[in-house]
Amino acid sequence: MKRIVKPEILDTLPPDDPGALRSRRDLRRVNSWMQNHKTMARALAENLPGAPRQITDLGAGDGNFLLQVAQASRLRGLNATLLDLQKNVPAQTLAEFSKCGWRAEAVVANVFDWPQMETEVVVANLFLHHFEDGELRELFRTIAARAKLFIVIEPHRFRFPFPCAQTLRLIGCGKITRHDAEASIAAGFVRTEISALWPDKTGWRQAERRAGLFSHLFIAKKAE
Repeated sequence: MKRIVKPEILDTLPPDDPGALRSRRDLRRVNSWMQNHKTMARALAENLPGAPRQITDLGAGDGNFLLQVAQASRLRGLNATLLDLQKNVPAQTLAEFSKCGWRAEAVVANVFDWPQMETEVVVANLFLHHFEDGELRELFRTIAARAKLFIVIEPHRFRFPFPCAQTLRLIGCGKITRHDAEASIAAGFVRTEISALWPDKTGWRQAERRAGLFSHLFIAKKAE
């Protein structure tokens, strides 16, 4: 059951395309259904290094996922950088972070040309599966050099991704989202596949496991 990385339709659409707008609404529904924001909030609470001031979300999309994490957690006073290849974060979403005691900014950049910035924590949700293993190794080297904690939630890979993706009809997801979900599942992770790509096996503690029915959790924490 090898990983198969395929293009996803949403990644090819301009931010204001009606199909892209529908798909991002679907993704908010999918994340709430999968409870990924609660999984991330718990993982942060259990693994944060001291009192961090900066958190960076890679592939942040419209910013709603990290906003849900902020709302579900008790963390306050964090500066959040929402990093994405496209400008998708509405001003209203950035403003909502302030109600949680966070300050948020959106940065448009490629993760492989990541701006030099101070960050203690890096997170990602349903993002790594877009990349081949060689690209992930390169990205992980950058993260390991800059952060103290990295937490990611990815799709759990199933042998038959098509029927799994079609269950999204039950929560009202459209054709684009179902297509992309099938591609995501086929490119997802099992067992300790992400750990095997992490560059520093001695200076970091790693944990990797299935999270819920459809998600896969990886945590890398720098040893003190």
